[in-house]
Amino acid sequence: MSTSAREFLHTPGPTHIPDRVLNAMHRQAYDLSDPRFLDLALSCFEDLKGVFRTQGEVFLYASNGHGGWEAALSNLFEPGDCVLLPDVGHFSRSWGGHARAFGLEVLSPEGDRRRALDPQVVEDALRRDEAGRIKAVLAVQTDTATGITSDIPAVRAAIDAAGHPALLVVDVIASLAAAPFAMDDWGVDVAIGASQKALMGPPGLAAVAVNRRAAELAATRAGHRYYWDWRIRSEREMYRRFCGTAPEHALFGLREALDILAEEGLDAVIARHARLAGAVQATVAAWESAGALAFNALEPAERSVSVTTVLTPEGVDGQAFRDSVRDQHWVALGGGLGAMEGSAFRIGHLGSLNAPMVLGCLATVETALIRQSIPHGHGGLRAAVEHLAATDV
Repeated sequence: MSTSAREFLHTPGPTHIPDRVLNAMHRQAYDLSDPRFLDLALSCFEDLKGVFRTQGEVFLYASNGHGGWEAALSNLFEPGDCVLLPDVGHFSRSWGGHARAFGLEVLSPEGDRRRALDPQVVEDALRRDEAGRIKAVLAVQTDTATGITSDIPAVRAAIDAAGHPALLVVDVIASLAAAPFAMDDWGVDVAIGASQKALMGPPGLAAVAVNRRAAELAATRAGHRYYWDWRIRSEREMYRRFCGTAPEHALFGLREALDILAEEGLDAVIARHARLAGAVQATVAAWESAGALAFNALEPAERSVSVTTVLTPEGVDGQAFRDSVRDQHWVALGGGLGAMEGSAFRIGHLGSLNAPMVLGCLATVETALIRQSIPHGHGGLRAAVEHLAATDV
């Protein structure tokens, strides 16, 4: 492969960064007190509210999404507090690990990695909690390991049906600006996003949106925190908002990415993700027909618009297949995580992507399947083309 060729990035994070975003970061830094920087940073905070669809406050951290998890945990809870975190896959388990490290009691009803979160499990657990020990329900909207998206409004309905005062804290790291999400309308108290997914930026920024109820509760908590503290970061002074030097170049990129989202329109962005995901899913359905490869997500309605997890048959190392697609064909896929390590590969289809890029990825993966004699149904690429031809641009 010529070293002048361009690699196709189809992991579910980091994702393809538009040239406009890369170019926006290719510049000198501002003096931290420069009014031009202050205006730019404040505009990022404000415009992210529209992406979260909230009137609440947004906090930005120089961290990955895991830092966003810790920001929420450290502000809302104290050691010994109890949270309900249903098991929906690798990332709910990871978040639970963070919570336990903070000294929290984590109730994690066992789930099925091939199905979405069951709201009835949430309602039942809250009804049993007559003493009101559970302080919050923590939910992952899209788990990128399983390729499954859960119904967050149904989780809110379950909390309300139980008549429980628990907060609803949602990880939207892999779904924000890709799948429908409306923080205020859905009754979400805290939402956690990150820059390296559908926000089209480099890894390094976590965004946490907080409504008034959660902010007021956080102000009463005595947990040990400083860097993550929402009270400090609520001050207008930019040095305080970032607890030190702001990550200027990440903000330059975020500002450009927000402009791109605004130009396309958030509803159109979400529709584009659904259309491209449908093309990928049509292809995988064709591949699956031979009985070897399979969707991890059993229910079509639960399949993510961000990533599709494909299970490989016994005798086919999913990680080795992923490595070969990258090293021989220059298409970077995601590998299986957790219990699926070595038995799956993942096709990311979120962020700055269009139909030609997705078709190129699918054609390359199908080429690799043929070259390695991995059983798969025919007509996968044709199915993607027909789906795209039948849906609006």
